[in-house]
Amino acid sequence: MQVKSILVTGGLGFIGSNFIKHIFNKYNYYIYNVDLKTYAANYKNISEEINQSGRYSLSICDINDTDRIRNLIQNNDVNYIVNFAAESHVDNSINDSTPFVQTNINGTHSLLSLLHDCPSIERYLQVSTDEVYGSLTEEDDAFTENTRLQANSPYSASKASADLLCRSFHETFNYPILITRCSNNYGPNQHEEKLIPLMIKNAKAGKKLPVYGDGRNIRDWIHVSDHCSGIDAVLHGGKVGEVYNIGGKNEVRNIDIVKTILKLLDKDESQIEFVKDRLGHDWRYAIDNSKIQNELNWLPRVSFEEGLKKLI
Repeated sequence: MQVKSILVTGGLGFIGSNFIKHIFNKYNYYIYNVDLKTYAANYKNISEEINQSGRYSLSICDINDTDRIRNLIQNNDVNYIVNFAAESHVDNSINDSTPFVQTNINGTHSLLSLLHDCPSIERYLQVSTDEVYGSLTEEDDAFTENTRLQANSPYSASKASADLLCRSFHETFNYPILITRCSNNYGPNQHEEKLIPLMIKNAKAGKKLPVYGDGRNIRDWIHVSDHCSGIDAVLHGGKVGEVYNIGGKNEVRNIDIVKTILKLLDKDESQIEFVKDRLGHDWRYAIDNSKIQNELNWLPRVSFEEGLKKLI
């Protein structure tokens, strides 16, 4: 029987590398990793065991290089594509949105355009974000898959645009496309520009911990391993053409995360430094993950306290 194969884009990054580990440990798939190796990627995110396994290969390649990726898919009869490739740091998108348009929008379009020529593809999954829904007040109900898209940053606008391209390619061409939208991730391999690794690093080094505004913004946090198991559930069991929210049901204020990290490291709260708030800073994200729970029997397994302690 022919071994199935999966193309993971952005697999040297935070979530992509954790997903490769998840797939490697659970399935006997051949894994093709395509990554542009930007600043947020790291060769060390892929273990030596996977590198030497004989069922993994890495191509340093832009997802806009359609000829090269088409050849990879056609020559190896790739069955699944999971697209993690993205510029993802909101601050960077505010400073210069051009790379976000190039990778998140144009890159997604480039991948979608290959589906016509690559009949071996059984499913294409677009990894998106809850940020496409915009911001909630503390009284609002959590985001559902039917919440309208109201992106507030260039980053989230680029991800929303990619989602709409995916929807259009499914509706127009009936391509086997699925979309997942996840809440804030934390866990191993995350780039230190993100909140939790930055706070841990600075706290350990005795440096100031910069917190936007008054730190009362709320995020729904999920361990990256739970996100990966959710993507797996949607890829293999989700209904084609559908969107699935993946959330941790774990809303925490930014300032409380920072204080918890300091407490776990036995550091003083005097290290906290409140800084000028981010432009267009969304107040609250919260995911209603009833759909994936009810349809695919998926639940997050890692408690925030357990995951944070292990990460530290």
